[in-house]
Amino acid sequence: PAASHASGVAVASAVVLVLVFAASIPYSLKGGASAVTAPSEESHDRHWPMKLAILVLGVTSVLSAFVSDFFVQALEPAIKSLGISQAFAGLVIVAIAGNAVENVVGIQLALKNRTDYALSVILNSPLQIALGLTPMLVLLSYVVGGAHLSLVMPPLLIVALALATVAVTVIVIDAETIWLEGVALIGLYVLIAAAFWWG
Repeated sequence: PAASHASGVAVASAVVLVLVFAASIPYSLKGGASAVTAPSEESHDRHWPMKLAILVLGVTSVLSAFVSDFFVQALEPAIKSLGISQAFAGLVIVAIAGNAVENVVGIQLALKNRTDYALSVILNSPLQIALGLTPMLVLLSYVVGGAHLSLVMPPLLIVALALATVAVTVIVIDAETIWLEGVALIGLYVLIAAAFWWG
């Protein structure tokens, strides 16, 4: 009974998160509450047709799944030889590699003093994973078979998520950025990584 209760809670939570994610898509496509007007020199950029954008997104998603699988398989010997925990490998190494594009684009936008766009690019990626990808994987685990995924997380991960959420909220809420805030975020990331290395 306890297992069926936990799986029911996991499925219900996953469905709610997927619905929230689906509801946020039209809002995000329109620019959201903090839509920033593009500078005049970029107003003549050509936009892709929606069908082409969806096709490219679908193809690249499939290709990135294959690349991710290859990357994880290639990482396994290093994990064993260096004694790296799977939690550290998944939450630090794979996360950095998986978000490399967003991080590079965010840094480029920040260097151009376009912090609104930089924060949007960097913060939307984990938001999409939390609201979209993770609950979809939970639901798929009940369809595909094998081990059922749940949204139950170890205490260390919950503390890390809470700290990161509070830190980002405090830094973003005043709509101003200084270099010291960036240093504080990097320091927090290093502390969380160290906790998973030894934790």
